[in-house]
Amino acid sequence: MRVLTVTLNPAIDETITLDRLVPGAVHRARDVRRNAGGKGVNVASCLSDWGMPSVALGLLGAENPALFEALFAGSAIEDRLIRVPGATRVNLKIVDAEDTTDINLGGAPVSSEQVTALAAEIEALAGPDTLVVLAGSVPPACPPSIYAELTARLRERGARVLLDSSGAPLELALAAIVLPQCLKPNRYELSEWSGGSLDTIADVLAATMPLRARGAELIVVSLGADGALFLSDEGALLARLDVRRVVSTVGAGDAMVAGLAAAMAEDASLERAARLATAFAVAKLGLAGPHLPEPAAVEALAQQVKIVAVGTTGPAVLGETG
Repeated sequence: MRVLTVTLNPAIDETITLDRLVPGAVHRARDVRRNAGGKGVNVASCLSDWGMPSVALGLLGAENPALFEALFAGSAIEDRLIRVPGATRVNLKIVDAEDTTDINLGGAPVSSEQVTALAAEIEALAGPDTLVVLAGSVPPACPPSIYAELTARLRERGARVLLDSSGAPLELALAAIVLPQCLKPNRYELSEWSGGSLDTIADVLAATMPLRARGAELIVVSLGADGALFLSDEGALLARLDVRRVVSTVGAGDAMVAGLAAAMAEDASLERAARLATAFAVAKLGLAGPHLPEPAAVEALAQQVKIVAVGTTGPAVLGETG
């Protein structure tokens, strides 16, 4: 299966490592890294490390493409990003021993002509043998309905669609008549959409049922330290893997999406998808930058993932606060 990753709003991730972040204080950085990023780009990078080629599509600022071009040149990623006037935004990730603080910029505005040209290129490459990953935020002036519109057009062409977004683009995609085959919200995003607090596994399951009934074949709800809930026609599984070492949380969610894409491409069972997506995410926590460890190391983690079948009366209280 051919995998296309779509990044409407790519970013250069500048990760600054401190001993301890103190608001209002002057800090001396221990390390600074700059990596090509944006959700779809991160997914493509993880898939390349897994040994799976992909095609990267999106809108990239023509003033500062060097980090992206260097990433693509040394990977199994085909660069089909459309260069547009202006610079790609820079997102700051401030990492200390306790946490990661994100400062994400909105990005440069795009024109309707640029969005139309990108949509046409995505459609031209999509077909029944294609998985399209729609990931991340949308830039200013881009219609928030873009993911809903793309999903309908791509599914009409027989392509499979995996969506990972938030805010208005996610809300409009979930309100559309045609849903993606795969959705990956976190608990907070799902609660925002459903309008209720999701304190137990039963609450999360209940919130996903309308989406499953309307055509979402695979739904994955990330639950922070509680793991992730995976739902399909095969049932519902809670997957969790203890994290032994966290170097950076940057890109862990994107790695999970890459694991889902890899599982969908191999037509994997629900358990295999749960193991692989969880292993991708945990493996990413152990590395700084956009990459995964060697595939053998990821497979070893996949075998260690704890899988529990759950029902609608699951009693567990979830700890993620969003």
